Amino acid sequence: MGMIMAVSFTRYGRLYYLDPGGHEPKVGDKVLVPTDSGPEVAECIWAPQYSSEDIDGLPVCAGIATEEHLARDETNKRQRAEARSICKRLIKRHTLPMKIVGVDYLDKDNVYTVYFSAPHRVDFRALVRDLARNLRARVELRQIGPRDEARLQGGIGPCGRDLCCATFLKDFEPVSVRMAKDQDLPVNPLRIAGACGRLMCCLKYEHPLYVETRYRMPRTGSRVATPQGDGTVVGHNVPSDTVLVRLDDGGRRCACPSASVCSPRQQHDKMYGPDTP
Repeated sequence: MGMIMAVSFTRYGRLYYLDPGGHEPKVGDKVLVPTDSGPEVAECIWAPQYSSEDIDGLPVCAGIATEEHLARDETNKRQRAEARSICKRLIKRHTLPMKIVGVDYLDKDNVYTVYFSAPHRVDFRALVRDLARNLRARVELRQIGPRDEARLQGGIGPCGRDLCCATFLKDFEPVSVRMAKDQDLPVNPLRIAGACGRLMCCLKYEHPLYVETRYRMPRTGSRVATPQGDGTVVGHNVPSDTVLVRLDDGGRRCACPSASVCSPRQQHDKMYGPDTP
């Protein structure tokens, strides 16, 4: 059992996990995170706490940020804001179909990394030369897709929570329309698309449960015996683990627990009693 803490470089941004080492920062404290370009300032989101999981290999917190570190961080923020403004002005001058998404700046190497989105590939060689001349630094431009754009910009999803990709999601897993169909969701792009315009990543979360439950439950159209009488399966409700049955007596419908209409379970209860696990 070891200690773990979480930090974020931007407010409501993606979480990064650290080994607190010998430090005990509180929520809201500014701490130093080791990076390839030296320690960077981040905000403590989760105070150090014990974890029962294996956490070997996490970066170790480099300590509490001092006034010098905070001043350097503020200077870098101003540099990034200025670079963003210059980029927008020069893109408009070059009439390029580009949208600036984010700007990173490493003062140690004097390098700006500009992330942008565009509908197609863009010839930005002239733009890079102008940017390097105006910023007096080396400039790298990187084109990103809609999902990475949503991750960098952040936002609120249809569920009312911060975007998964902007907080805890590390890798984008493939999501298909089949997953929405398996969960009885309307195949409407406006209903199952995220802020990026692609299928919502959360469709992947519960899909294994739906596949497993559908395999275990009787299929639609199957004849089953329920505590209220015999009938035909006409639907399923996976979150509540119930089966919708149309009874032969009068045609009314009832929602029954899946275990009550499962033939193996019925045979078990008949032999050993309903209270036997």
